Amino acid sequence: MYADNEILFPHYAIPALRNTRGPLWRQLIDKISAKRETSVEVIALMSVMIELNGCLPCETDSYRAMRGCTACAQQTLRRFKGSDEELIDAYESSVARFRKLDLAFDA
Repeated sequence: MYADNEILFPHYAIPALRNTRGPLWRQLIDKISAKRETSVEVIALMSVMIELNGCLPCETDSYRAMRGCTACAQQTLRRFKGSDEELIDAYESSVARFRKLDLAFDA
């Protein structure tokens, strides 16, 4: 009955986002998918997806949660009205924000 869902956007869902947008987005997802789960780039993308998807207020008995995190994220990206460039800018801002924190991320 319930799909796989998490409290926040999960790392395992990233590769499934590859074909939801255009070529620039595909390149980004390909690059991120090759990195470790603890890399600053992966965490930055997960942060962007958490914000876009509205993961924080998501309830486990909601329709979105019952469909699962991957389906929710794919739908969010398909419905996003901005350009791929805007998504990539949000990602790059997130990377810069996490790098500024100077946390011990894996490379």
